[in-house]
Amino acid sequence: MQALRSAAVLLAVTTLLAGCSTLPSPTSPPATPNDHPQVVVNSLGMRFVAIPAGRFWMGSAEPARELAKAYPLLEAERFAALSDEAPVHEVHISRPFYLGQHEVTVGQFRRFLAQSGYQPESVSDGTGGYGYNPQYDPATTQRGDAFEGRDTRYSWRNPGFKQADDHPVVNVTWNDAQALAQWLSQREGVRYRLPTEAEWEYACRAQTRTRYPHGDAPAALTQYANVFDQSTAPLWPKWKQHALPGNDGYVFTAPVGSYPPNAWGLHDMQGNVWEWVSDWHDEGYYAQSPTTDPQGPEKGSVRVRRGGSWHTWAFYARCSYRNWNSPQTRYTLVGMRLLREWGPAAAKPE
Repeated sequence: MQALRSAAVLLAVTTLLAGCSTLPSPTSPPATPNDHPQVVVNSLGMRFVAIPAGRFWMGSAEPARELAKAYPLLEAERFAALSDEAPVHEVHISRPFYLGQHEVTVGQFRRFLAQSGYQPESVSDGTGGYGYNPQYDPATTQRGDAFEGRDTRYSWRNPGFKQADDHPVVNVTWNDAQALAQWLSQREGVRYRLPTEAEWEYACRAQTRTRYPHGDAPAALTQYANVFDQSTAPLWPKWKQHALPGNDGYVFTAPVGSYPPNAWGLHDMQGNVWEWVSDWHDEGYYAQSPTTDPQGPEKGSVRVRRGGSWHTWAFYARCSYRNWNSPQTRYTLVGMRLLREWGPAAAKPE
């Protein structure tokens, strides 16, 4: 199930800090300026929520023994592969911004393609995407991947399961996300882009320091997120023991906004689909990250994605967890959420 995560060298978990719970509280962010709307809706019908500037503690240094208690069925080496989440460091987000209240939907992506003429990479490069096929057996493939592909049968239009226009679009690459952001920026006269890792985690945590915005308990995720649980596990009996005991009601993707928002009004920051962010990945970046508005490494080979998906085990849906793929990767679990920069109200307020 976790084959998409790169085969990083297994390093010991950094324990320079005793854990997030021992850190001082970050400075409370200032209120959003009153002369800007709290929510704006753009020309594709995307809703963006105002996120205030502020400070927070990024990353995790939770000891492996504590993680093992919370996730007892996981192998010890999985806890040893988290060195890129440390050290925990304070980050200052110096400017407010708008973040998509939801992940980009199938309908919104379809309208973008129709109006722009852009061809997503799964179509333009002729190799397709990945998809769910009940006859596909991962054991018969070299990679052992959970999904079939690349195959031209699969793309953003067809991930192998039914999606309505209000479901999050999948099988989109980092480059596809860049194309959408650039087109919107030119059309509306205000900059759209992918959030940085720091902006994403800041917005996800919404002034919390727990594993998830709702708290530390993995089992409670089914009330707040579309992750790997009893609704999906029967299709992957090999990993059934890692499914949460509850049922979130959706076998595959769920309509965006189906679960309660976090404290800042953002839905599906955990689960549903992985979300591309702007940064290159570097295992040791946190140790040298700037304090204010970190932008990630200047170069790299893989881009970061965050948040987990409908097929993700609870352990990998934690706020601090980092995953990555090449910018050309398209997958049935990967989508996007856009950021709209603070500025003149070029979109319709609500």
